[in-house]
Amino acid sequence: MSEPAVDETLGELEVVHLFGDAMPTGVSVSHAGRVFVCYPKWGDEVVFTVGELRDGEVVAFPSQELNDNRSDADAERLVSVQSIVVDPADRLWLLDTGSPLFQPTEHGGPKLVCVDLTTDTVAQTILFPTDVALPTTYLNDVRFDLRRGEAGTAYITDSSDSGPNGLIVVDLATGESWRRLHEHPATKAVLPPDLRMVVEGQEFTERAEDGSTSPIRMGADGIAIAADGSRLYWCPMAGRRWYSVSVDALTDRSVDDDAVGATVVDEGDKGCVSDGLETDDQGRLYVTDGEHDAIHRRLPDGTWETVVHDPRLLWPDTMSVAADGHLYVTANQLYRQDKYRGGRDERRRPYVLFRTPIDAGPVRLR
Repeated sequence: MSEPAVDETLGELEVVHLFGDAMPTGVSVSHAGRVFVCYPKWGDEVVFTVGELRDGEVVAFPSQELNDNRSDADAERLVSVQSIVVDPADRLWLLDTGSPLFQPTEHGGPKLVCVDLTTDTVAQTILFPTDVALPTTYLNDVRFDLRRGEAGTAYITDSSDSGPNGLIVVDLATGESWRRLHEHPATKAVLPPDLRMVVEGQEFTERAEDGSTSPIRMGADGIAIAADGSRLYWCPMAGRRWYSVSVDALTDRSVDDDAVGATVVDEGDKGCVSDGLETDDQGRLYVTDGEHDAIHRRLPDGTWETVVHDPRLLWPDTMSVAADGHLYVTANQLYRQDKYRGGRDERRRPYVLFRTPIDAGPVRLR
C-alpha cells in the first residue's frame, strides 16, 4: 500500500549553519559575504549576544569584551541584542534592547551601535533618552536610509508587550532620536477574538503552568523600507495585517504625529503572522509566515507568491537579503519556548540558519 500524501515543500532551502546552544534571532550579511547573528538574552545561556560565522563556528563579535556587559545599563558594552543589520555603507549596526528577559530598561542599556567592518571596531554608539526608549520599550528591528540627513536616518520598531508601541526615528549624524506613531492603532497587537494564532496545531498564547493563558501582545515588530526609500513598512507580530507610512512625513520634525498618522496605509492581509519583513532591490517585499513554515513576497504589481515552504522552517524569524542573490533567514522555534508551553521548553536543537535563492540584491539607499 502506498503512503498517504503529506504536506509538500516549495522552493529551495539550504542549511547555512546549525546552532546547538542559544537561540538566535537576527542575521545580516555584509557586502563581502560575512555572516553575523545575534542572541538576545531570553533565558538561554548566552556567552555573547553578537557573533560572526567563521569557518563553521560562531565567535564573539566584535570582541568578547564588548559582549561582557557589567550591568543592564552598561552604555559601553552590549547587553541583549535583538537585531543586527548591515547598512548600505557596509557597516554593521547592533540594536541593543538593554532588556534581558524583557525586563524594564534603564538609560544606557537601549542603544544603537555601529561597527566599522573594515577594522571591526565600534565607530559610533547612540544612546536613547528615557522619553524615547521607555522603561517598557523593546527595540525590535531597524532599517536605514543613508540619503536622508547629513549622515543618514535609522528607523526602529518598539514591539513592547507591556507598554506603548510605535516607531523610533534616529538622526545618525547627531544621534538625536524621537518617537513616531506613538500608540497608533496600526502599531498595536491584535487581540482575541479578532486574532487566533495556531502553530503546529497548537494555539500560540502565553501559557502558565496552571493552564491559564493570555494572548500574545507584541506590537510593531518586523520593519522594511521601500526600494526607493519613499515608504516604511511594519507589522505587529500579533496580527496578520501590515502597514506603511510616508518617510517624508516620518522624518520631518515640523509635522505632528496626527499628520504623520494620516499618511499611514493599511497594506492589507498578509495571510499570516509575521515576525520579520524585508525588501529587495527589485521592489519586492518579503514576509515570514510563522504559522505555516513559509516565506512569501508581494510583487510590485501587488500580487503574492510563496518563496519557500518547508516543514524545517520552524518559526522563520529574521531575514537578510545578501549580495550573493540569496535571502538568509533564521528558524528558531520561538513558539516552543517554556513561556508559551506551560513552563516546558519544547524547543529541539539545533536551530538553523537557512538561505534561499531569490535572484535579487539588498536595498542600498545611499
